[in-house]
Amino acid sequence: MEIAKDKWKKPILELIGNSKEPVGSWYIVNNFKKNGIEVSSATVGRELNELETLGYVEKIGFKGRLITPLGKKIIEDANTTLELDYYKNSLESLLSSHVLENFIMVLEARSAIERQTARLAAERITDEELAELKRCYANQQMHSSDRQSIAKDDIAFHSCIAKASKNKALVSLYMMLSTMGQQSELFEQLRHRVGDNYRTYHLSILEAIEKHNPDQAEESMMDHLQKLTRDVNQYWNEYMRKRKDGDGV
Repeated sequence: MEIAKDKWKKPILELIGNSKEPVGSWYIVNNFKKNGIEVSSATVGRELNELETLGYVEKIGFKGRLITPLGKKIIEDANTTLELDYYKNSLESLLSSHVLENFIMVLEARSAIERQTARLAAERITDEELAELKRCYANQQMHSSDRQSIAKDDIAFHSCIAKASKNKALVSLYMMLSTMGQQSELFEQLRHRVGDNYRTYHLSILEAIEKHNPDQAEESMMDHLQKLTRDVNQYWNEYMRKRKDGDGV
């Protein structure tokens, strides 16, 4: 259940989580009141019952409720979601812009993140994750051969590497950058012009990770993203020339 933006569940769960002793509805009502928030005991009681049903809190006899390990994880995940939403919103104008400098900045950000995810993936990837990465690459090959869109395949390939890095912060940062459609649409247009080059780069990255060679994985990833940067520049120059000449794009 998503509680990050829930009016009552998240603050109630946090209050319980901050207490070492079981707490009841009146304790919660009084704490809210101290912060200028009015809420009835009946409302808090309903929320507590729901939190208990979800397994986020447990009842300790007549003393009240304590947070469970699952509840603590839910709070941690909710706070992470809120933080990522803040940075996602602050980056949204950057990522949805058609300005060349903005695309280049996004690629610079991806380079900083993905050179490290590639290194860590080469060191930490499991057999199951490697099999999934190979499936992502095979899907890209198949869809590209059929002249279908590979935008989702591209994101799946890179996100699989990010997840294999076992670094949640890097995974979250990559996903923030990858889920903006404008980027995928631009790169899709680039792919149609440069042919199979991106598949070749992905194969090089895959082979380096399969060999558990972090240096080669990082180098292959950087080669890939530098190629993207060059293509963005070339695409933009052509776009601006055609617009200036009134030829359309």
